[in-house]
This record gives sequence, C-alpha cells and structure tokens, in this order.
Amino acid sequence: MAEHNELGQRGEKIAQAFLEKKGYRILHVNWRHRKAEIDIIAMDRDILVFVEVKTRQTVLFGEPENAVNLKKQKNLIHAANAFVLKNGFTNEARFDIISIIIEKNANIINHIEDAFYPTL
Repeated sequence: MAEHNELGQRGEKIAQAFLEKKGYRILHVNWRHRKAEIDIIAMDRDILVFVEVKTRQTVLFGEPENAVNLKKQKNLIHAANAFVLKNGFTNEARFDIISIIIEKNANIINHIEDAFYPTL
C-alpha cells in the first residue's frame, strides 16, 4: 500500500476516535457512492454529519483542509444526497472537515464544523 494511503487511513482512525470521544455516534466509515467516498458519517445528537478527513505530515504545501476544493465538495454533496435517499434520513445535515497533522510527538487536530454548505 502506498505511504499516502497508509497516512490517510491512520488519519481516519484518529478522526473517528476523536469524534467518538466528543460523543458522536459513528454510522459508517468509508461509505462509497460511485467515485465518491465519504470518510465518516456520524450523528452529532440529532444532526447527520458527513466528515471529510485530510491528513498530512507537514503544512509545507498548505493546511490539509485546503485540499477540499469545490470539485471535492460537489462529489461529497452528491454522495451525501445518495446516502440520505438510500437510508431515508430526514435529519438536519452538515459537512465537517477534520484536518490532521501527524507529527512525531503529537497530532494536531482541527475540527471544522459546517465547513461548507451543499450548494450545487
């Protein structure tokens, strides 16, 4: 497996544990719809949360959350819509980003709630 894939999986596990510690209930991890994948789908009380996790080892090329560009957002929105329709959810929903920088001594986690809105 490529090193960047291993880093991404490690980041997703860190993000999942982070959310569970905050009281979120994890519904799905790596939920796929066509070419799009939603890293984590969770419930924050009554709110359905679609989480994109971005993990880096350095900010040399920018903050991890900056990689969630408009094309990525559009793919996530389409996948989230498919998830809602398939599973019959009527809850309020939001899109979060969890940005993780893995350093030697610690992980820096930035949870951005309502990171973007579903405008197509």
